[in-house]
Amino acid sequence: MSTSLTNTRIVTYSPAYTIVPTYECFNRCSYCNFRTEPGQSPWMSLSTAANILQKLQTQNVCEILILSGEVHPHSPQRQNWFQRIYDICALALEMGFLPHTNAGPLNFAEMQQLKQVNVSMGLMLEQLTPKLLHTVHKHAPSKLPKLRLQQLQWAGELQIPFTTGLLLGIGETEDDCWETLEAIAQIHQEYGNIQEVILQPHSPGTQQNFDAPRFNPYKLPEIINQARQILPSDITIQIPPNLVGDRKWLIACVEAGARDFGGISPKDEVNPDYPHIQEQELREILQAAGWNLVPRLPVYPQFTGRLSQELQTSVTNWRKLIPIPA
Repeated sequence: MSTSLTNTRIVTYSPAYTIVPTYECFNRCSYCNFRTEPGQSPWMSLSTAANILQKLQTQNVCEILILSGEVHPHSPQRQNWFQRIYDICALALEMGFLPHTNAGPLNFAEMQQLKQVNVSMGLMLEQLTPKLLHTVHKHAPSKLPKLRLQQLQWAGELQIPFTTGLLLGIGETEDDCWETLEAIAQIHQEYGNIQEVILQPHSPGTQQNFDAPRFNPYKLPEIINQARQILPSDITIQIPPNLVGDRKWLIACVEAGARDFGGISPKDEVNPDYPHIQEQELREILQAAGWNLVPRLPVYPQFTGRLSQELQTSVTNWRKLIPIPA
């Protein structure tokens, strides 16, 4: 997986695979194409996870993204749900992978525990404006802005390398976007733990009931450019290339300041109607415009020192295989 870094025009991606412990979620966001109703789908067993991970050991996968639907904080199933996530992370780590968990809002103790078996974690802020609680988040209790912002603060206190981001086109204004980006910038200035900010355009899928058009991807370069002005320079801006579509406009997004394509895996679980563009095709698109696609780890080099010694050892082993982007 070694790649020459002589070209300084670099865009990164993570060789990843997504494991979903459960699609069940007590939130009912009207734009969601991921969730199922509680009690309507089985949870992934540890033996199934082990079988998946075993097959991945020969496929140049580094990151295991544990992406889960949410169990209500007061549900009697909450502890079992959390333990399943923890156990899958621990198993992935034991089998040589680097876990990254995004499982919705967690309490402080849960985050503290997951820090032991994750090299990074994440949670989308989406948008901080409270008006969405009357529309797309009307039936989504864990989408309270203050609750999600608190996750970033706790991640900072716990020194967890963190990914967050905005969902674009769900009823927000541009000013709402800038306010959300400024809140992220303030937390990073205090704790210095935000690795990436994802700018994810709403892309209609077959499961949602949100009746709104796709966010215009041709507006993305403008949003990226403004985000680059607001966010500290050491936060990477990430975009999902499968939600941009147009090759020319994908390059325009890169030129505007996006420098990461996130995890590239066989399936986009959040947007299943939009298949990931795979590594070789992305590389060809970028090379034609003078850019170089480079693999990265789910923890950026400057954050490695925040990890436990055990996790640092795992990261060091991977650094021998994946070069550090200059």
